[in-house]
Amino acid sequence: MHILICDDHKIVRDGLKQILAQCSDTLLIDEAANGSEVFDLFNKATYELLLLDISLPDQSGLDVLQKVKKKWPETHVLMLSMHPQDQYAIRALTYGASGYLSKDTAAEELLLAVSEITKNGKYISQSLAHCLALQLNNDSSQAIHEKLSDREFEIMIKIAAGKSLKEIGNQLCISNKTVSTYRSRIMEKMQLEKNTDLARYCIENQLI
Repeated sequence: MHILICDDHKIVRDGLKQILAQCSDTLLIDEAANGSEVFDLFNKATYELLLLDISLPDQSGLDVLQKVKKKWPETHVLMLSMHPQDQYAIRALTYGASGYLSKDTAAEELLLAVSEITKNGKYISQSLAHCLALQLNNDSSQAIHEKLSDREFEIMIKIAAGKSLKEIGNQLCISNKTVSTYRSRIMEKMQLEKNTDLARYCIENQLI
């Protein structure tokens, strides 16, 4: 199996490599520190599995996920994050991820997830399944940001992270005017007025 690990912290990549070395099927493991390196490596090799951190220095891991699944749909992607699974897991799975694990997950569960994904294409932990069931059965308690569209959510995170409208437009290949329109919709749905309010909300809800 050819696996690519993408995380901007080398100590994390080293730890993941040590855990994955216990997989008898693992033949080769490559590393990337950001999204750009992921695409450079994908243009040179074929990977069965990508372990992808959500928080990367150059772009969102969710952006990388969508691009990988669009261009290399056969590659399984297991998302890793410090964020609670109820904040990002649903969107990651919607974007095509094969699984989602918090970084505080035990090594045994990571190995189980890799095994299940390579065999069956998906891994949903018991805790995540419980979380998904609660959300499906209790839409009334849905967090405000969960009511945003995927694009609105994506732009909200970028605004909260301090990106300018021009920077966001360049990253998403849309005009500044379009970004501004999305920002207005986001502020209206979130019932907020300022970017600082949006940033505070995202921090309080562990979205950034």
